[in-house]
Amino acid sequence: MSRKLFPGPRLRRFRLQRGLTQVELAQSLSISASYLNQIENNQRPLTAAVLLKLSGAYDIDLQMLSDDEDDRVAAELHAAMCDSIFQGNLIDIAELKEVTALSPDFARRFLVLYRAWRAGDQQMLSGDSTSQPGDIDLSHDAQFHYDQVRDFFTIRDNYIDELDVAAEHLQQDKKFRLGNMEDELTKYLQQQYGVNRVYIDGDDSRLSTSKFNKETRTLTLSMLLPQSRRCFHLANHLCRLEHDALLDRIVASANFSTQEANSICRIGLANYFAAALLMPYQIFLDEAQRYKYDIAKLEMRFGVTFESICHRLSSMQRPSAKGVPFYFVRVDIAGNISKRQCAPDFYFARSGGACPLWNIHDAFTTPGKMLKQLAQMPDGKTYFCIAQTVTKQAGGYLEPERKFSIGFGCEIRHAAQLVYATGMDLDNVDAVVPIGPSCRLCERLDCAQRASPPVGHKLSINENQRSFQPYIIDL
Repeated sequence: MSRKLFPGPRLRRFRLQRGLTQVELAQSLSISASYLNQIENNQRPLTAAVLLKLSGAYDIDLQMLSDDEDDRVAAELHAAMCDSIFQGNLIDIAELKEVTALSPDFARRFLVLYRAWRAGDQQMLSGDSTSQPGDIDLSHDAQFHYDQVRDFFTIRDNYIDELDVAAEHLQQDKKFRLGNMEDELTKYLQQQYGVNRVYIDGDDSRLSTSKFNKETRTLTLSMLLPQSRRCFHLANHLCRLEHDALLDRIVASANFSTQEANSICRIGLANYFAAALLMPYQIFLDEAQRYKYDIAKLEMRFGVTFESICHRLSSMQRPSAKGVPFYFVRVDIAGNISKRQCAPDFYFARSGGACPLWNIHDAFTTPGKMLKQLAQMPDGKTYFCIAQTVTKQAGGYLEPERKFSIGFGCEIRHAAQLVYATGMDLDNVDAVVPIGPSCRLCERLDCAQRASPPVGHKLSINENQRSFQPYIIDL
């Protein structure tokens, strides 16, 4: 299921950044200048032989020639173009992909500007009517801060090398026991940093899962937490004590526009380190591949939850040792997305619910059962999707449970590496379900499950005609 690579604009950018002419680059690759010109204009694909020569001659990360990131940025541009502020016909997604390929930095900066404008517009609508756009304080828009941080992790393919390597080395040096580090982490925190662990029970334990008092050097954990979560909180606080300067450097490199985004990113980075310590990269990747990504076996091996395993799998993108590029998403029973990690080639809408045809919703009808689905996005890419519900206890019998559906998956070309594809006909086009990023952004005009009309299209309203589709589009 290999696909041809057409990285023309990206190859041209690479050549211009190096100050090379087509003739000079062609000579270094032992190909003709006319052949290189055809590759740069996407008239011919980049072959494996030329790709290897390029890698050997210039020591570049071949991921830079992949169109996955450009596809995702183009999808976000398409979503932005659906805004009513932009008049006229929608720009075709294929054209936006060309724009993104030619100038990815421009595309990203346009998106930053658009999100800032949208956040300010929403603030004006909900606040003082006398406010002017230049007076908008984006520090009051929580979603804007989280979007900035989410973009930071997305651009880095959900992989933070500095923290992953630091966590891996610490686990190896201290020989922390995989599957149950609680006592060892507690001992290390006490001996190294004078931090004492305290457990609280009763009503107070429901007020916060963990709390660190800097003056008394006391880390308080709720007894309502399962062991895996207690280990996670211990590892999280260890990161902030041992790698505070590193967290600052990583956050500074992101150039966030608000202090709130800086703080949110620090929390996310500490969480990342904690997961990396409990599931060290190379060991985790080796075990995942050995078990063919069998999550139940990985849960037992590393002593963490189904959700934690899926989340960690979405970060296996170390350049020298990549795993399957998974997406990860967590949805509640109302369809709200509370966590998401995009694979390099999968796009989630920033607002609105997920596609109702996606199996992540069906999982709530069969609690605890793993569902599998072949699904195709409007851009033609097909994915192998897995979904299963998880339940989180909040305490005793009278406390409400929290229920979520966890979805993760990958492009179908990787599906054969997963144990869950055993016995499935991955080439059966009749089994593929057409899905989209969200109803308002979906280009499938004939969908009977559509919950809202697509943006940018005129409706055909006829009082004397009914249809299987809830909205008829005037073509």
